[in-house]
Order: sequence, then structure tokens, then C-alpha cells
Amino acid sequence: MSHVHQVAGSAGDSPAGSPPLIEAENMTKSFGSIHALRGVTVALHAGEIHGLVGANGAGKSTLIKMMAGIVHPDSGTLRLRGEEIHVRDPHHAADLGFGFIHQELSLVERFTGAQNIELGNRRIGALRPARFDRISRAARDVADRVGISFRLDRPVSELTVHQKWLVSIARALRRNHNLIAMDEPTAALGHEEAENLMGVARALASDGVAIIYVSHRLDEISALCQRVTVFKDGAVVAAFDRRSGPFDQRELIRAIVGHDVAPLTPSGSDGGSDARPILAVRGVQRLPAVRGVDLELRPGELLGIAGLVGSGRSELARLIFGADGMDEGSMELEQAEYRPKGVPEAVAAGVAYVPEERRSQGLFMARTTEFNMNIGSWKRLRALPPLPITSRRRSRRQVDYLCAALRVKSARWDTPVWQLSGGNQQKVVMGKWLALEPKVLILDEPTRGVDVGAREEIYGRIRELAGRGAGVIIISSEFEELLACDRVIVMREGRVVGELVESGVSVHAMLHLCYE
Repeated sequence: MSHVHQVAGSAGDSPAGSPPLIEAENMTKSFGSIHALRGVTVALHAGEIHGLVGANGAGKSTLIKMMAGIVHPDSGTLRLRGEEIHVRDPHHAADLGFGFIHQELSLVERFTGAQNIELGNRRIGALRPARFDRISRAARDVADRVGISFRLDRPVSELTVHQKWLVSIARALRRNHNLIAMDEPTAALGHEEAENLMGVARALASDGVAIIYVSHRLDEISALCQRVTVFKDGAVVAAFDRRSGPFDQRELIRAIVGHDVAPLTPSGSDGGSDARPILAVRGVQRLPAVRGVDLELRPGELLGIAGLVGSGRSELARLIFGADGMDEGSMELEQAEYRPKGVPEAVAAGVAYVPEERRSQGLFMARTTEFNMNIGSWKRLRALPPLPITSRRRSRRQVDYLCAALRVKSARWDTPVWQLSGGNQQKVVMGKWLALEPKVLILDEPTRGVDVGAREEIYGRIRELAGRGAGVIIISSEFEELLACDRVIVMREGRVVGELVESGVSVHAMLHLCYE
């Protein structure tokens, strides 16, 4: 195992000196040639919020899936209150008192939100799904705790991504647990929802529940956790303890990445302020989400779109990409009328879109890295232009190049996408569109679930694309990320309510426009 850098205490020492609730000792796991865990030892205590951090593919989610019974270790020991246990499957994990908020959504789309919250509890079954008016008071109470204000009698398929996440979180909290693992629980949430969830985590810990908290948002880790364990390449490489004082985020970043990471800053490009816009949107409307939006995107520009959850950001992106149709308005692409009848027309015109929900909207999970990265550019990879047959040599060469450029960890052309970590799956979606060199690239939450080092790499590729004249739109709930943009527009209730340029681009200014 890699050398472990201890800061004010061992990863196994309880802040209160009590014995651990759960111990994972010398856990190892490989998926073919991918070594997901290499002799990992971590101890978790009742009433503690314990942070797990590390780069994408470092092994954090694999450890959690072992506790959930989804993945079985090759070797190692798991103990609950000192007794060795073997978690057979997710049902057994639930019986042991373990609850999980996984990094990816796993809801039944045709069931209502309420039915999904109750799924797995008594009186709920796939053949006789419960009526909303018979959902238990406990389910209603947990929905209130996580801040659900939308109707729970609607099918999940009709909910937005952030609403689905709140349902998933409520389901995990529905039972009484002695351990709850939260894997990127706030990644799809806005500021208020994230603050509310962190309050729930603190309340659970005060009731004696052990909390595992995984997040790439290091400000959350610093604010919540008593101890932090750092993973790198499947091993524990550092452990931090709050007893020595507040966590130093620079030390955390160095442990995660291996070097300091510079903060995101604008490229310094004005996007060619005198140039004609590469994309012009005029009075675009699709009620109730988008209400008369105007915007211009210039060649070489990084344009940020800020706003709270429900402000219409993603809905606007879908209109530009042709995934939804407009009620009113017009668009121009390179000074020509642009009104795509669907996604294929948008892609053919040179517009690409990385959606916020990668699994269901951006990837074919059962297919390989090669299939997913090259599906958009197969025509360019044909062995002979007239024939619809791709050149295997060109196809694999493109995948090798994109995986190297984006540093997709442990990926080859034949690696199934489901075997990759969430952050590396995000890079595969990015690679699919970067291979096409689009004229306009729209990125909706591009670094969700991505570590600080990978964020640098992704923005490096974005700037390279912009440097070749493409226009880039970046939508993010993490306003600090939008500081990398040359210009930021702010949306509220479906409308553009402000524009920030140059020195006026700040987190404070964005928040002010969101709430004023």
C-alpha cells in the first residue's frame, strides 16, 4: 500500500476514542486489468461524518459499493461492531442498517416520486404499486426534510434531474440506518438544496449515525467532516483530522492530485467582440421554462450561464440543441437561419451538447469506450467514404488519442463504459463531441462529479477548442466554475436578468442577480 501521510491522528482513531462502528481492513478489488482498490483500510465511527476524497477512479465508490453488496472484494475484511461480516447483496446491506446515496440515479421511471421513496418498504411491490394517498407519514416527513416541494404523485420520468436526485436522497433516508454513505449527494443540487442536505447530514450524525461523505466540492468536505481520508490509485495516501484545526484545502488538493492546482480564470479572450456572433438567439420561448431569451455567442468565447435550479438554463440548452422545439423566437448559426427539427440536424450543423445527466442522456452504458467516443464521428472514420463501414485502425487511434488527451483513467478502446468511474464517464461524453470539433459546444454541468485535477484537463481541452474558433456555452450550478468564462449571463424564472463581463464577473454578482 502507498505511504500514508497522517495529519493529527490515524484514519482509524475515533475523535471520541470509541471503537469503530465499521472497519474495512486491507480491501482489494480488481476489474480485469483495472486495480480499483489496493489494500485499503478505513474505520468509521458512530456519530461521525467521514469524508472520502480523491481523483476519479481512485477507489472511493468501489469501497462504498462493497459495503452495499454491489461489488464483492477479492480480499480483505469488513467488520460491523467488531464482528466480521460478508455483505451478500443490497438487501443484506439494508438489513445490516446500511443506507446509500449512490453517484448515479437508480429510480423506476414509471413509478411516482412517492412510490420510489417507499420502494423496498412494506406494502410496496412492483405488481401493486402504492397509491400516493397511502404513502406513509414517514415518507412524507423525509421528503420535507430534504426540501422536496414538488408533487410526489407525478411519474419520475416527468421530473427534472435535480428533482430526481432529491427523490433518490429521500429514498436512502427513508429507513433508520446506522450508516449512510453519500456519494456526490449534492452534485446535481443547487446551493439551497445542498445546504439543506448538509444540514440533514449533521442532524443524522448528531443522532449517532455514521456518515460517509464523498464529494469533489472541497468546501463541503471542510465544512462537514470530522476526518478525511484521501484515495489515490486505489490506495489510501493521506488522512486528515479536524482535531488539529480546520482542513487546509491546498494540502487536500496536493494529496489528491499530487501538485497545486491554479484557480480557474478567464482566458483573456473577448471572444472577438467586433466579430459577428457564431450563434444568435432572439426571443426564444418555450413556456413555462424559457421566456423570451436573447443571447449572442462569439467565435472563441466561453459564455457562462448562471442561475438557480429551475431558472431555465438546461431547457434553453435543449432548445439550441434541437432536443425540444421552440414556441416562439428565432436563431442564427454563422449568420444563417438555424432551426433544427431535432438533434441530428443540430449535430449536422455543428452544434454539440454535453447533458447534465450523463448515464441516461449521454452514454450507452453497456457499450465500449470506442463505441461511445466515436458514435458521433463515425462518418469521418469510414474506411471508404461511400461505404458505411468504419476503419478499425482509425477508430481505435482516435479513442487512444482522446483518452490520452482527457486522461481517461484505466480506459482502452474495448473497456465497457459502465466499468469507468463517474468522472471518467463524463470525459468520454466530452471526447465524443471534441472529436467532431463542433462550431458550438454546450456544456451542462461539465465537471459534475469530476475531481480538481480532471477539471483542469477538461477546461484545457475546452480552451483549445475555443482557440480554434468554436463558441462554448458553460452551464454550472457551481458559480466558481463560471469564473473561467469571458462573459456570464444570469437567468431567473426563464429570463435573462443580467450580463457580467470582464472584472464584473464574480460569484457575488451572480448570486445577487439570482436573488434580487
